[in-house]
Amino acid sequence: MKKTLILISFFFYFSTNLYSKEFKLEKIVEGLDKPWSLSFIDKENILLTEKPGKLYLLNLKNKKISEINHNLKVLDFGQGGLLDVLFKDENVYISYSEDRGNWASSTSVGKGKLNKNNIKFENIFRAEPPIESPYHFGSRLVIKDKYLFITAGERGQGMIAQDPTKHPGSIIRINLDGSIPKDNPRFKDKDKKDWLPEIFQIGVRNPQGMTLSLFDNKVYLSNHGAKGGDWFGTVNYGENYGWKILGWGGTNYSGTKIGPKWKKGFTKPIKYWVPSIAVSAILIYKGNEFKEWNQNALITSLKDKSLRKIKFVGNKIINEEIIFKDKIGRIRDIKIQKETGEIYLLTDNGSLWRMYK
Repeated sequence: MKKTLILISFFFYFSTNLYSKEFKLEKIVEGLDKPWSLSFIDKENILLTEKPGKLYLLNLKNKKISEINHNLKVLDFGQGGLLDVLFKDENVYISYSEDRGNWASSTSVGKGKLNKNNIKFENIFRAEPPIESPYHFGSRLVIKDKYLFITAGERGQGMIAQDPTKHPGSIIRINLDGSIPKDNPRFKDKDKKDWLPEIFQIGVRNPQGMTLSLFDNKVYLSNHGAKGGDWFGTVNYGENYGWKILGWGGTNYSGTKIGPKWKKGFTKPIKYWVPSIAVSAILIYKGNEFKEWNQNALITSLKDKSLRKIKFVGNKIINEEIIFKDKIGRIRDIKIQKETGEIYLLTDNGSLWRMYK
Protein backbone atom coordinates (compact mmCIF):
# COMPACT_ATOMS: atom_id res chain seq x y z
CA MET A 1 0.00 0.00 0.00
CA LYS A 2 0.92 3.63 0.08
CA LYS A 3 3.70 4.86 2.26
CA THR A 4 3.31 8.47 3.36
CA LEU A 5 -0.41 8.80 2.88
CA ILE A 6 -1.99 9.41 6.26
CA LEU A 7 -1.05 9.67 9.96
CA ILE A 8 -1.49 13.39 10.45
CA SER A 9 -0.18 14.38 13.84
CA PHE A 10 -1.67 17.09 16.09
CA PHE A 11 1.08 19.49 15.01
CA PHE A 12 0.68 18.57 11.35
CA TYR A 13 -3.06 19.20 11.57
CA PHE A 14 -2.55 22.79 12.64
CA SER A 15 0.39 23.47 10.36
CA THR A 16 -1.62 22.42 7.32
CA ASN A 17 -4.85 24.19 8.17
CA LEU A 18 -5.64 27.36 6.26
CA TYR A 19 -7.98 29.82 7.93
CA SER A 20 -10.12 32.68 6.70
CA LYS A 21 -13.09 34.52 8.15
CA GLU A 22 -15.46 32.39 6.07
CA PHE A 23 -13.91 28.92 6.13
CA LYS A 24 -11.12 26.60 7.24
CA LEU A 25 -9.20 24.09 5.12
CA GLU A 26 -7.81 20.93 6.67
CA LYS A 27 -5.51 18.58 4.78
CA ILE A 28 -6.77 15.03 5.28
CA VAL A 29 -4.44 13.05 3.02
CA GLU A 30 -1.30 13.69 1.00
CA GLY A 31 0.90 11.53 -1.19
CA LEU A 32 -1.73 10.32 -3.64
CA ASP A 33 -0.55 9.71 -7.21
CA LYS A 34 -2.50 11.93 -9.64
CA PRO A 35 -5.88 11.56 -7.90
CA TRP A 36 -8.90 12.24 -10.10
CA SER A 37 -12.16 11.64 -8.25
CA LEU A 38 -13.84 10.84 -4.95
CA SER A 39 -17.28 9.56 -4.00
CA PHE A 40 -18.86 9.17 -0.56
CA ILE A 41 -20.07 5.71 0.45
CA ASP A 42 -21.33 7.02 3.78
CA LYS A 43 -20.39 9.87 6.10
CA GLU A 44 -17.09 8.22 7.09
CA ASN A 45 -15.91 6.32 4.00
CA ILE A 46 -15.02 7.48 0.51
CA LEU A 47 -13.78 5.94 -2.71
CA LEU A 48 -10.77 7.55 -4.42
CA THR A 49 -9.31 7.05 -7.89
CA GLU A 50 -5.76 7.64 -9.06
CA LYS A 51 -5.25 8.26 -12.76
CA PRO A 52 -2.51 5.58 -13.10
CA GLY A 53 -5.18 2.98 -12.29
CA LYS A 54 -5.58 2.45 -8.56
CA LEU A 55 -8.85 2.55 -6.62
CA TYR A 56 -8.87 3.15 -2.86
CA LEU A 57 -11.18 3.09 0.13
CA LEU A 58 -10.44 5.81 2.70
CA ASN A 59 -11.93 5.94 6.19
CA LEU A 60 -12.09 9.60 7.22
CA LYS A 61 -12.38 8.76 10.93
CA ASN A 62 -9.30 6.59 11.43
CA LYS A 63 -7.46 7.79 8.28
CA LYS A 64 -6.95 4.23 7.08
CA ILE A 65 -6.60 3.80 3.33
CA SER A 66 -6.69 0.48 1.51
CA GLU A 67 -6.46 -0.50 -2.13
CA ILE A 68 -9.41 -2.18 -3.87
CA ASN A 69 -8.34 -4.53 -6.65
CA HIS A 70 -10.24 -4.39 -9.94
CA ASN A 71 -10.24 -5.88 -13.43
CA LEU A 72 -10.34 -2.75 -15.60
CA LYS A 73 -7.94 -2.46 -18.54
CA VAL A 74 -6.84 1.14 -17.93
CA LEU A 75 -4.57 2.94 -20.37
CA ASP A 76 -2.74 5.61 -18.37
CA PHE A 77 -1.75 7.83 -21.28
CA GLY A 78 -1.83 11.63 -21.37
CA GLN A 79 -5.10 12.85 -19.88
CA GLY A 80 -6.47 9.30 -19.72
CA GLY A 81 -6.44 6.80 -16.88
CA LEU A 82 -8.79 5.81 -14.07
CA LEU A 83 -11.11 8.79 -13.85
CA ASP A 84 -14.52 9.42 -12.25
CA VAL A 85 -16.03 7.21 -9.55
CA LEU A 86 -19.62 7.24 -8.31
CA PHE A 87 -21.20 5.15 -5.53
CA LYS A 88 -24.96 4.54 -5.52
CA ASP A 89 -27.07 1.84 -3.86
CA GLU A 90 -24.20 -0.62 -3.22
CA ASN A 91 -22.96 -0.21 -6.79
CA VAL A 92 -19.78 1.49 -7.99
CA TYR A 93 -19.77 3.21 -11.39
CA ILE A 94 -16.37 4.13 -12.74
CA SER A 95 -15.14 5.84 -15.91
CA TYR A 96 -11.76 5.25 -17.43
CA SER A 97 -9.73 5.34 -20.61
CA GLU A 98 -10.02 1.73 -21.74
CA ASP A 99 -7.02 0.14 -23.43
CA ARG A 100 -8.35 -0.97 -26.83
CA GLY A 101 -4.94 -2.06 -28.15
CA ASN A 102 -2.16 -0.37 -30.16
CA TRP A 103 -2.41 2.81 -28.03
CA ALA A 104 -6.06 3.29 -28.97
CA SER A 105 -8.52 3.94 -26.16
CA SER A 106 -12.08 4.94 -25.41
CA THR A 107 -14.00 6.69 -22.66
CA SER A 108 -15.60 3.65 -21.04
CA VAL A 109 -17.74 3.07 -17.94
CA GLY A 110 -17.80 0.01 -15.70
CA LYS A 111 -20.27 -1.04 -13.02
CA GLY A 112 -19.64 -3.40 -10.12
CA LYS A 113 -20.89 -4.32 -6.65
CA LEU A 114 -19.01 -2.63 -3.83
CA ASN A 115 -16.46 -4.96 -2.26
CA LYS A 116 -13.71 -3.59 -0.02
CA ASN A 117 -11.11 -6.02 -1.39
CA ASN A 118 -11.93 -6.61 -5.04
CA ILE A 119 -14.51 -5.27 -7.48
CA LYS A 120 -15.30 -7.08 -10.70
CA PHE A 121 -16.49 -4.40 -13.10
CA GLU A 122 -18.57 -5.03 -16.19
CA ASN A 123 -18.53 -2.43 -18.96
CA ILE A 124 -21.92 -0.77 -19.43
CA PHE A 125 -20.72 1.86 -21.91
CA ARG A 126 -17.83 2.18 -24.35
CA ALA A 127 -17.35 5.20 -26.62
CA GLU A 128 -16.95 4.21 -30.24
CA PRO A 129 -14.77 4.38 -32.19
CA PRO A 130 -11.56 3.80 -30.21
CA ILE A 131 -9.09 6.61 -30.92
CA GLU A 132 -5.32 6.83 -30.65
CA SER A 133 -5.14 10.09 -28.70
CA PRO A 134 -4.06 11.12 -25.18
CA TYR A 135 -6.57 14.00 -25.01
CA HIS A 136 -10.07 15.00 -23.92
CA PHE A 137 -11.79 12.04 -22.30
CA GLY A 138 -14.30 14.21 -20.41
CA SER A 139 -15.47 11.39 -18.19
CA ARG A 140 -17.78 12.62 -15.43
CA LEU A 141 -20.73 10.58 -14.19
CA VAL A 142 -24.08 11.69 -12.76
CA ILE A 143 -27.14 9.66 -11.79
CA LYS A 144 -30.49 11.36 -12.27
CA ASP A 145 -33.57 9.29 -11.47
CA LYS A 146 -33.02 5.95 -13.24
CA TYR A 147 -30.48 7.29 -15.74
CA LEU A 148 -26.69 7.49 -15.84
CA PHE A 149 -25.27 10.55 -17.62
CA ILE A 150 -21.71 10.34 -18.97
CA THR A 151 -19.53 13.05 -20.51
CA ALA A 152 -17.50 11.80 -23.47
CA GLY A 153 -14.81 14.23 -24.63
CA GLU A 154 -13.96 14.61 -28.32
CA ARG A 155 -10.43 13.21 -27.91
CA GLY A 156 -8.86 16.22 -29.62
CA GLN A 157 -10.67 15.38 -32.89
CA GLY A 158 -12.62 18.64 -33.23
CA MET A 159 -15.49 18.18 -35.66
CA ILE A 160 -16.14 14.62 -34.50
CA ALA A 161 -18.29 16.37 -31.88
CA GLN A 162 -20.71 17.24 -34.73
CA ASP A 163 -20.96 13.62 -35.88
CA PRO A 164 -23.74 11.89 -33.90
CA THR A 165 -22.81 8.54 -35.49
CA LYS A 166 -19.78 8.59 -33.16
CA HIS A 167 -19.76 8.96 -29.37
CA PRO A 168 -16.78 11.32 -28.75
CA GLY A 169 -17.87 14.93 -28.12
CA SER A 170 -21.26 14.10 -26.65
CA ILE A 171 -23.30 13.68 -23.49
CA ILE A 172 -24.44 10.09 -23.05
CA ARG A 173 -27.60 8.92 -21.27
CA ILE A 174 -28.12 5.22 -20.48
CA ASN A 175 -30.10 3.24 -17.93
CA LEU A 176 -28.28 2.15 -14.77
CA ASP A 177 -27.89 -1.38 -16.11
CA GLY A 178 -26.34 -0.12 -19.34
CA SER A 179 -29.44 -0.54 -21.48
CA ILE A 180 -30.64 2.33 -23.67
CA PRO A 181 -33.60 4.55 -22.73
CA LYS A 182 -36.34 4.45 -25.33
CA ASP A 183 -36.95 8.19 -24.94
CA ASN A 184 -33.44 9.21 -26.06
CA PRO A 185 -33.33 11.56 -29.10
CA ARG A 186 -32.75 8.81 -31.67
CA PHE A 187 -36.10 7.21 -30.87
CA LYS A 188 -38.22 10.35 -30.48
CA ASP A 189 -36.96 12.87 -33.04
CA LYS A 190 -37.37 12.23 -36.76
CA ASP A 191 -34.33 14.38 -37.60
CA LYS A 192 -32.10 12.37 -35.23
CA LYS A 193 -32.60 8.88 -36.62
CA ASP A 194 -28.87 8.69 -37.43
CA TRP A 195 -27.80 9.53 -33.85
CA LEU A 196 -26.25 6.72 -31.85
CA PRO A 197 -28.90 5.52 -29.39
CA GLU A 198 -26.90 6.45 -26.28
CA ILE A 199 -26.35 10.10 -27.30
CA PHE A 200 -28.39 12.73 -25.45
CA GLN A 201 -26.60 15.92 -26.57
CA ILE A 202 -23.70 16.73 -28.92
CA GLY A 203 -21.09 19.43 -29.56
CA VAL A 204 -18.93 19.35 -26.42
CA ARG A 205 -15.13 19.41 -26.28
CA ASN A 206 -13.80 18.19 -22.93
CA PRO A 207 -16.45 18.32 -20.19
CA GLN A 208 -14.64 17.53 -16.92
CA GLY A 209 -17.38 18.67 -14.56
CA MET A 210 -20.97 17.47 -14.18
CA THR A 211 -23.45 17.52 -11.30
CA LEU A 212 -27.13 17.15 -10.45
CA SER A 213 -28.87 20.07 -8.75
CA LEU A 214 -31.13 18.97 -5.90
CA PHE A 215 -33.06 22.22 -6.29
CA ASP A 216 -34.29 22.05 -9.90
CA ASN A 217 -33.32 18.44 -10.77
CA LYS A 218 -31.26 19.66 -13.73
CA VAL A 219 -27.88 18.28 -14.76
CA TYR A 220 -25.17 20.95 -15.04
CA LEU A 221 -21.77 20.62 -16.66
CA SER A 222 -18.53 22.47 -17.26
CA ASN A 223 -16.42 22.23 -20.39
CA HIS A 224 -12.87 23.14 -21.42
CA GLY A 225 -12.55 25.45 -24.38
CA ALA A 226 -9.36 25.70 -26.40
CA LYS A 227 -7.38 28.92 -25.82
CA GLY A 228 -10.29 30.60 -24.07
CA GLY A 229 -13.91 29.60 -24.09
CA ASP A 230 -14.39 27.48 -20.98
CA TRP A 231 -18.05 27.39 -19.98
CA PHE A 232 -20.68 26.30 -17.46
CA GLY A 233 -24.13 25.23 -18.63
CA THR A 234 -26.89 22.63 -18.59
CA VAL A 235 -27.41 19.24 -20.16
CA ASN A 236 -30.32 19.53 -22.61
CA TYR A 237 -32.19 16.87 -24.54
CA GLY A 238 -31.21 16.63 -28.20
CA GLU A 239 -29.30 19.92 -28.31
CA ASN A 240 -25.89 20.93 -29.67
CA TYR A 241 -23.23 23.05 -27.93
CA GLY A 242 -21.56 23.70 -31.28
CA TRP A 243 -17.95 22.50 -30.99
CA LYS A 244 -16.03 22.93 -33.31
CA ILE A 245 -18.30 25.17 -35.36
CA LEU A 246 -18.29 27.53 -32.37
CA GLY A 247 -15.20 28.65 -30.48
CA TRP A 248 -17.07 29.97 -27.39
CA GLY A 249 -14.78 33.02 -27.42
CA GLY A 250 -11.55 31.05 -27.69
CA THR A 251 -9.05 30.37 -30.46
CA ASN A 252 -6.89 27.45 -31.50
CA TYR A 253 -3.62 27.19 -29.59
CA SER A 254 -1.86 28.45 -32.73
CA GLY A 255 -3.89 31.65 -32.39
CA THR A 256 -6.09 31.01 -35.42
CA LYS A 257 -9.83 31.68 -35.16
CA ILE A 258 -12.21 28.78 -34.52
CA GLY A 259 -15.65 30.29 -34.95
CA PRO A 260 -18.11 32.67 -33.28
CA LYS A 261 -18.74 32.65 -29.55
CA TRP A 262 -22.33 31.57 -30.14
CA LYS A 263 -24.96 31.66 -32.84
CA LYS A 264 -28.64 30.85 -33.10
CA GLY A 265 -29.51 27.18 -33.22
CA PHE A 266 -26.90 26.10 -30.68
CA THR A 267 -27.12 25.72 -26.90
CA LYS A 268 -25.90 28.81 -25.08
CA PRO A 269 -23.93 28.27 -21.85
CA ILE A 270 -24.82 30.12 -18.67
CA LYS A 271 -21.26 31.40 -18.21
CA TYR A 272 -18.15 31.74 -20.42
CA TRP A 273 -14.55 32.26 -19.28
CA VAL A 274 -12.21 34.05 -21.69
CA PRO A 275 -9.33 33.56 -21.09
CA SER A 276 -9.76 30.01 -19.85
CA ILE A 277 -9.54 29.09 -16.17
CA ALA A 278 -9.25 25.34 -17.01
CA VAL A 279 -12.55 24.63 -15.29
CA SER A 280 -12.68 21.16 -13.77
CA ALA A 281 -15.29 19.77 -11.34
CA ILE A 282 -18.53 21.50 -10.31
CA LEU A 283 -21.42 21.11 -7.89
CA ILE A 284 -24.59 22.95 -6.96
CA TYR A 285 -24.27 23.43 -3.22
CA LYS A 286 -26.93 22.14 -0.84
CA GLY A 287 -26.03 21.84 2.85
CA ASN A 288 -26.00 23.38 6.29
CA GLU A 289 -22.28 24.15 6.73
CA PHE A 290 -22.38 26.95 4.14
CA LYS A 291 -26.15 27.42 3.98
CA GLU A 292 -25.74 30.94 2.59
CA TRP A 293 -24.33 29.22 -0.54
CA ASN A 294 -27.39 27.04 -1.16
CA GLN A 295 -28.36 26.89 -4.86
CA ASN A 296 -25.02 28.45 -5.88
CA ALA A 297 -22.61 26.68 -8.22
CA LEU A 298 -19.15 25.87 -6.89
CA ILE A 299 -16.61 25.68 -9.71
CA THR A 300 -13.03 24.43 -9.39
CA SER A 301 -10.10 25.50 -11.55
CA LEU A 302 -6.86 23.84 -12.59
CA LYS A 303 -5.19 26.88 -14.15
CA ASP A 304 -5.48 29.48 -11.39
CA LYS A 305 -6.06 26.87 -8.64
CA SER A 306 -9.24 28.58 -7.49
CA LEU A 307 -12.61 27.74 -6.01
CA ARG A 308 -15.31 30.00 -7.45
CA LYS A 309 -18.91 30.55 -6.42
CA ILE A 310 -21.51 31.52 -9.00
CA LYS A 311 -24.92 32.81 -7.98
CA PHE A 312 -27.35 32.39 -10.85
CA VAL A 313 -31.05 32.21 -11.61
CA GLY A 314 -31.99 30.21 -14.69
CA ASN A 315 -29.55 31.32 -17.39
CA LYS A 316 -28.76 34.65 -15.72
CA ILE A 317 -25.56 35.17 -13.75
CA ILE A 318 -26.06 37.29 -10.62
CA ASN A 319 -22.41 37.34 -9.58
CA GLU A 320 -19.20 35.31 -9.56
CA GLU A 321 -16.88 35.31 -6.53
CA ILE A 322 -13.45 33.73 -6.05
CA ILE A 323 -13.61 32.00 -2.64
CA PHE A 324 -9.87 31.30 -2.65
CA LYS A 325 -7.06 31.09 -5.15
CA ASP A 326 -3.68 29.33 -5.25
CA LYS A 327 -3.92 27.87 -1.74
CA ILE A 328 -4.01 24.09 -2.22
CA GLY A 329 -2.98 23.52 -5.85
CA ARG A 330 -4.84 22.49 -9.00
CA ILE A 331 -8.28 21.33 -7.88
CA ARG A 332 -9.47 18.21 -9.67
CA ASP A 333 -12.67 17.24 -7.85
CA ILE A 334 -15.18 18.65 -5.36
CA LYS A 335 -17.86 16.79 -3.38
CA ILE A 336 -20.21 17.51 -0.45
CA GLN A 337 -20.53 15.36 2.65
CA LYS A 338 -24.30 15.57 2.63
CA GLU A 339 -24.86 14.90 6.35
CA THR A 340 -22.75 17.87 7.41
CA GLY A 341 -22.54 20.03 4.29
CA GLU A 342 -18.74 20.09 4.52
CA ILE A 343 -16.86 20.28 1.23
CA TYR A 344 -14.08 17.92 0.15
CA LEU A 345 -11.52 18.95 -2.47
CA LEU A 346 -9.09 16.69 -4.33
CA THR A 347 -5.96 18.18 -5.90
CA ASP A 348 -3.57 17.15 -8.65
CA ASN A 349 -0.65 17.39 -6.22
CA GLY A 350 -1.98 14.36 -4.35
CA SER A 351 -3.88 15.85 -1.43
CA LEU A 352 -7.44 15.68 -0.10
CA TRP A 353 -8.81 18.68 1.84
CA ARG A 354 -11.84 19.25 4.05
CA MET A 355 -13.46 22.71 3.88
CA TYR A 356 -15.60 23.74 6.82
CA LYS A 357 -16.43 26.68 9.12
